[in-house]
Amino acid sequence: MTAPILYSLRQCPYAMRARLGILHARQVVELRDIDMNNKPQEMLSISPKGTVPVLQCEDGTVIEESIDVMIWALSLSDPSNLLYSHDDQQLPLMLRLIQSSDSDFVHALQKYRAASRYHDNNAIEWRDRCCEWLGNIENRLSQHAYIMGNSPSLVDIAILPFIRQFSRVDKKWYAQSPLPHLRAWLINHYNDPLFSKAMVSHPKWEEGDEGVLFGFNLADGKYC
Repeated sequence: MTAPILYSLRQCPYAMRARLGILHARQVVELRDIDMNNKPQEMLSISPKGTVPVLQCEDGTVIEESIDVMIWALSLSDPSNLLYSHDDQQLPLMLRLIQSSDSDFVHALQKYRAASRYHDNNAIEWRDRCCEWLGNIENRLSQHAYIMGNSPSLVDIAILPFIRQFSRVDKKWYAQSPLPHLRAWLINHYNDPLFSKAMVSHPKWEEGDEGVLFGFNLADGKYC
């Protein structure tokens, strides 16, 4: 295979957003779904941090951050205009919102998940912290179908995996939560065939194995 190599993990939200970016950009990579308890030396040799996603481009360039993988893919092709190229002020706003999610919301989410797992009394406190951040998203979604406007953007795809995690911590509470627009938004993404494609399970990759082609095959015009 001569495609860029993406080291990934199916349930990792950062790897998930990278895969979604590649799919939306109609790019193709060699996907290597790894075992985090047995990290391949090939990955560690190019990215000693040992986390996914890691993208090795055909020219040897290594991209180690999920948002950077998304930007790389969408800079090559952005058929759905997720970068909102019609307004050059939008991308900086989107990146700031994603950074806020990755710091404030994800921090509270991790605490909420851990507290719920161990039946800690702080679970409700951390859930409320999550909801404080989500209030802005709910307000945005009350005005239009997607976070930045009437069409999906980089932000929608980037925070989707973490909203998914949030919704699954306490499903009964979430179903009745004061976040109706967020729930509709999440269901809308679940119904997107590209989301299902991003979540397909692949065999764990080991050194010596061939990876699988993942993304959009220009040869036949189909997703693989």
